[in-house]
Amino acid sequence: MRLMSAIYLDHNATTPLLPEAWEAMRDVPPGNPSSAHTVGRKARQALEDAREKVAALLGAFPDEVTFTSGATEANNIAVFGLHPTLAFASHIEHPCVIEPLRQLESRGAVVEWLPVDARGVIESRSLAPQADSLVCIMLANHETGAIQPVRDIAMSLPPGAMIHCDAAQAVGKIAVNFHELGATTLTASAHKFGGPKGVGVLLVKRGTQLKPLTYGGHQQHGRRPGTEPVALAVGLAAALEVAVGHLDENHAKLETLRARLWSELQQMCSPVVLNGPEIGAADVIPTTLNVSFPGCRADLLLMALDLAGIACSTGSACSSGSLLPSPVLRAMGVPDDVLRSAFRFSLSATQDEAEMSEAATRIAECVGTIRAT
Repeated sequence: MRLMSAIYLDHNATTPLLPEAWEAMRDVPPGNPSSAHTVGRKARQALEDAREKVAALLGAFPDEVTFTSGATEANNIAVFGLHPTLAFASHIEHPCVIEPLRQLESRGAVVEWLPVDARGVIESRSLAPQADSLVCIMLANHETGAIQPVRDIAMSLPPGAMIHCDAAQAVGKIAVNFHELGATTLTASAHKFGGPKGVGVLLVKRGTQLKPLTYGGHQQHGRRPGTEPVALAVGLAAALEVAVGHLDENHAKLETLRARLWSELQQMCSPVVLNGPEIGAADVIPTTLNVSFPGCRADLLLMALDLAGIACSTGSACSSGSLLPSPVLRAMGVPDDVLRSAFRFSLSATQDEAEMSEAATRIAECVGTIRAT
């Protein structure tokens, strides 16, 4: 049996920890940042330095930055904390936004589900928000990479209406400016851009009333009480600084890699279908390539790819274990044979074109084998 090196094509699920983040975390003082002694004050300084760095990199004020355990917690704090009686969202949102909204529905709130077009972009024509209503719209989709018109929708809202933006797949991959987007709240997760797992960020616009999910501490303006994870916050800030500092060069390289993988899959795996914005489109993050292989069962192909050393997914890492058809692609109106053979390949700027060619070759071999059975 030929031993093959692994090719990791699941960077939307999680990314390797950047060495810069690890080095920054190693030097963090051990104290509790709420302690008054010298060690505690040093930890507090490290935490606040990280907060200021994150704010500057994301176009926010430092007092708008709250550190959380990740985007899932941050999205829950935002949705429940804003506590709308009327909300708008689409079925392309991540489950950690959709499920809190369903909980609000069960408690009497009205949630209107908006359609998306065939490219996976939200259609806002039926959007009729009122004062105190909430619009939930992600910045970049986790399965197709489609960038959503957050700023356009934010600018069209009436006074008093709020907008929550899950930016977990966008931060560190495209330029994100909280104030320019016009969002009320915005979330991100460190491990999506080379930071440590277990830490995320929630941005809350100044003056916003946000009810906390938990109680028992004064930390972070009471929005997320509890001892702050100083080392993780420092690692997040360090990784974000690296990612933002290389946005343009990484974007250009990733576009080349994505185009190369798609071109070779077309040549070797026909018929193959692209799900989401076309190659080279401006409104897509270049890390993400969602394709379908009609005639292949996704569960069988996923196992074959794993044995061939290809790490990829059939959708969101939070839901793909079930192997159920993607709700994102279903919302886009993707036909059943395409829907049930869809895969997400997500890339890193640390990879190269030779690796994309090798990946395409292995994928084509697996596809051919499954189609022949």
